Amino acid sequence: MTPEAFIAAKASEAIKAIYGADVDAATLQVGVTRKEFEGDFTLVTFPLLRITRQSPDATGTAIGEWLTANCPEISAFNSVKGFLNLSLSNLYWSEAFEAIAKDGNFGQLPSTGRRVMVEFSSPNTNKPLHLGHVRNNLLGSAVSDLLKAAGEEVIKTTLVNDRGVHICKSMYAWQKRFNGATPESTGKKGDHLVGDCYVEYAKMEKEDPSVLDDVHKMLVDWEAGDKEVRDLWQKMNQWVFDGFDQTYKALGISFDKTYYEHDTYLLGKELVQEGLKKGVFVQDPDGSVWCDLTSDGLDRKIVQRSDGTSVYITQDLGTAERRFAENNLDSHVYVVGNEQDYHFQVLKLILGKLGFDWASRIYHLSYGMVELPEGKMKSREGTVVDADDLIGKMYEEAKATSEESGKLDGVPEDEKDRLYHMIGLGALKYFILKVDPKKTMLFDPKESIDFNGNTGPFIQYTHARICSILRKSGLQDGVPQTETVAAGVQLSAKEIRLVKILNSYPQKVGEAAAAYSPAVIANYCYDLAKEFNQYYHDTPILKEPDKDVLNMRLALIGTIARVLRKAMNILGIELPERM
Repeated sequence: MTPEAFIAAKASEAIKAIYGADVDAATLQVGVTRKEFEGDFTLVTFPLLRITRQSPDATGTAIGEWLTANCPEISAFNSVKGFLNLSLSNLYWSEAFEAIAKDGNFGQLPSTGRRVMVEFSSPNTNKPLHLGHVRNNLLGSAVSDLLKAAGEEVIKTTLVNDRGVHICKSMYAWQKRFNGATPESTGKKGDHLVGDCYVEYAKMEKEDPSVLDDVHKMLVDWEAGDKEVRDLWQKMNQWVFDGFDQTYKALGISFDKTYYEHDTYLLGKELVQEGLKKGVFVQDPDGSVWCDLTSDGLDRKIVQRSDGTSVYITQDLGTAERRFAENNLDSHVYVVGNEQDYHFQVLKLILGKLGFDWASRIYHLSYGMVELPEGKMKSREGTVVDADDLIGKMYEEAKATSEESGKLDGVPEDEKDRLYHMIGLGALKYFILKVDPKKTMLFDPKESIDFNGNTGPFIQYTHARICSILRKSGLQDGVPQTETVAAGVQLSAKEIRLVKILNSYPQKVGEAAAAYSPAVIANYCYDLAKEFNQYYHDTPILKEPDKDVLNMRLALIGTIARVLRKAMNILGIELPERM
């Protein structure tokens, strides 16, 4: 039970005892007390005046006096103009701490019975993953795990764009200028080799724009099933898939289902015919089919070309219909950059007009672009920040920073290597995920690896510090055999502050899931780690002579470590036990 629910329940009892009225606790308004007032939580008494027939202050005083007299968990109150501010006692927070320490599933919210599909990554097979893809993948994975923690059943999926003109451009360049090169012959990851082909094609088209005609013919041959073109397409795509798999593994990314555009690009054509019958679409004299969205504040959107071929929106209409039908989805989250905002507005509108009631349950998690200190990335020119290079750079930054700070002095070399990877990836993931998804962000590798401040390494080092204390105490995983606060042991103000932050974790999970924002969890972890470090600086733990107090403090910091692991795991970040 949350503190708000506890106070509401007790306030309901007080109203019954004082005024003889039955008030449903769920209807009472309880929130966190504003910082300028003394108290932990505030009950709004204005709605009760029709029952009490008293002034706001008199009502608040009467309820406050009853609560402090009859509830040992409530220690003090003050009533200010219709707001009853209540302070919870040491007893309440001790009991709350015990409940958290004993709850192995703390932070996992009850099942909602809802099934959600989250689509993310969705790369093209004409180039390797880059920094923009990294933000997409980290967001998609974290949001998926966040929704799981909030009680949703989640299906993680990706749609690989493995066909089309852009794919044929890489194929054409390989045929003309790469002399049969393979990942094995060049020593390159397959996705990098194909990316080189794509960059080379851009140069070819500048030299001779007519090569685009050859590329279009290649696409026509592909759609006709030409064996030579199809074999080359399969071979080069497999190179890319193998490269992607290595990058995904390095980032800790996985999917439950993978869709391929070559299987889905014809979906939606039947919907076009249905839309024409229903009058949702209109056909122009040249044979093209359109949806008029001007009355919705948008414009006319083509859904089928005059030659009968489909466009991206057509495929997405059909894909959405298939996914909801095959998976019995309650909602679908698309993790796609904000340059596609208009596309998803159109998608939802058209699906709604076609009569799909689930159209309103499609959510576009629109995120901002990632920029670098040296400026924006440029894909066609080959100046993007490659994901593999970035992962390598983060390793080197972690190594340099750790050596400079001396944090890993005395750690065996093989263990250092593992920690450099863990710290580098933790820094990368945290720096990206701590920013609200909607915001454009500036990523600076050097700034992300800092053992102080709001960074992944700071939280990793905090966890390692707690583990070190617990090892010195003789405990391996941080929680003494007894997880209760012994009678007579009083929590200090700083310990109560830590318990309050711990206690708010399930609420933060719900808040973050509702906003599709892993940043809420990231910044919660920073607040908890920062508060622990202040506590550790001011409070003796292992030197505490009172055994009961010592056990309470060990249990408290062990619980902090456990909650940090749970929360950072949502972000895909591993926490080391030694640093």
